[in-house]
Amino acid sequence: MELYDAMQRRRDTRAEFTGAAVDDEVLRRVLAAAHSAPSVGMSQPWDFVLVRDAQALAAFAGHVASERDEFASSLDGERAETFSRIKIEGIRESGLGVVVGYDPTRGGPNVLGRHAIADAGLYSVCLAIQNLWLAATAEGLGVGWVSFYREEFLRELVSMPEHVRPVAWLCLGEVANVPTVPDLERFGWRHRSPLESVLHAERWGEQVEPVQS
Repeated sequence: MELYDAMQRRRDTRAEFTGAAVDDEVLRRVLAAAHSAPSVGMSQPWDFVLVRDAQALAAFAGHVASERDEFASSLDGERAETFSRIKIEGIRESGLGVVVGYDPTRGGPNVLGRHAIADAGLYSVCLAIQNLWLAATAEGLGVGWVSFYREEFLRELVSMPEHVRPVAWLCLGEVANVPTVPDLERFGWRHRSPLESVLHAERWGEQVEPVQS
C-alpha cells in the first residue's frame, strides 16, 4: 500500500474487529514500525505493553464504560442523542490491547533537544503511535485509540512504574472492513474541516494565496 493511501484509509476502528488473533510476524512488523519513529535526542521514550488476558480486557472495558457514562451525563438534547449512537471502544472485540507508555527518564537527564520544550518526549511517543497506526493500516489491521480512561487506573492495571505515563490504549486486531467515513463524521458529531481553514501565511490569520495551476 502506498503511504498516501494508508493515510487516507486509516480509521479509528471500533465495531469492525473480528476477534481473530494477529499473526506474530505481522504484529512484530507493526511494533517495529512504531519503534523506528523519530524521537527527540533519539531518546526513544516509549514502551508497549501487549494485553491479551481476558480478565484485564474486561476490567479495562468496564472502567471505560463508566467513564463513558460520566461523559454522557454531561450532555443533553441533540448532543446526547448523537453520542448515544457512537461506539467508543473495541477492547474485548479486538482481543489485543497495546498500551503505549511515555518514560521521561529515557535518554538520561539531558535529552538533546528537550531542554526548552519539556513535552518533546511526549510528542515523540505520539509519532510512534502514528507509525504503528499507518503500519497496521498497510497490513490490513484495525486500530482504535481508547481515551475514556483515568491514567492512574490504566497504570495500575498493567503495572507501569509511577514515572511512566500511559499515553494510549490501542485496540489492535483483524477487522472485517474499514469504514470509508470516520465514525464521528458518519454519526454527525464532527466533520473534517478543509485544509484552507487551518493555513496561515507568515503570521496567524493571514490568508494563504491559492496555488495557480
